[in-house]
Amino acid sequence: MAGGNRVERRTVTTKVLAILEAFEKSRGSLTLTEIAEVTGLPLSTAHRLVTELTNWGLLFRGAQGRYQLGIRLWELAQNAWRPLRETARPFIQDLFSLTGETAHLAVREGNEVLYIDRVYGSKRVPRASRVGGRLPMHATAVGKAILAFEESWVRSAYLDRQLEHRTPHTHVNPRLLAEELAQIREQGYATTLEEVRLGSCSIAVPIFHGRQVGAGLGLVMLSSQASTMIRHLPTLKGVAGQIEISTAHIPLEGFRGVSGATE
Repeated sequence: MAGGNRVERRTVTTKVLAILEAFEKSRGSLTLTEIAEVTGLPLSTAHRLVTELTNWGLLFRGAQGRYQLGIRLWELAQNAWRPLRETARPFIQDLFSLTGETAHLAVREGNEVLYIDRVYGSKRVPRASRVGGRLPMHATAVGKAILAFEESWVRSAYLDRQLEHRTPHTHVNPRLLAEELAQIREQGYATTLEEVRLGSCSIAVPIFHGRQVGAGLGLVMLSSQASTMIRHLPTLKGVAGQIEISTAHIPLEGFRGVSGATE
């Protein structure tokens, strides 16, 4: 280019994904102007792509001219992780019924855990995530349960990153976290206490697929129950074993996200 300047050219796909991602960050409806500002797209480009997405049903335009995610996108999303979710769902419901606590299943997606199913308890436990939501592995019990049994190079790469402080209680010292992961491998389960959200604690066990860790199964409860949550460990391990047997026919890729390698 003239003057030696190089301008990064964004593909249409990248622009469309940026628009969809804008709604994940906002968690609400957006005006066309707000979409353009968040994505860095020219208003004319944003208008053209948003109109196409709306025509496809991936976005919905309300009466006040604000846009939100469309029902078609939700329908498509239901196919993601379907084999694992549908197979594991009855067991997650059993886990909730047996413990009375919020039960969830998560897999590793890059440097985060992605929650693919959850059965909510009746207690008002502070919620840090939702089905389809992500959290740092080092701040959650399911994340630690997965990370502890990952290959050593995955753990090393993860601990070499800047670890996010979600609360004042989040474990972010790489050396101490490495020691904690070693203890988790030895004892077979992980716990957290107000590391991702004040007022809650959690306990989780890994779910294996062959000799590799595939997912994490956990319970979340009030932090006042932290001293007694270990009583749920036999139930957690029993249900995890049932899920392992029932999902043995699912390819390992069905347990892993698209960005399986640690970024």
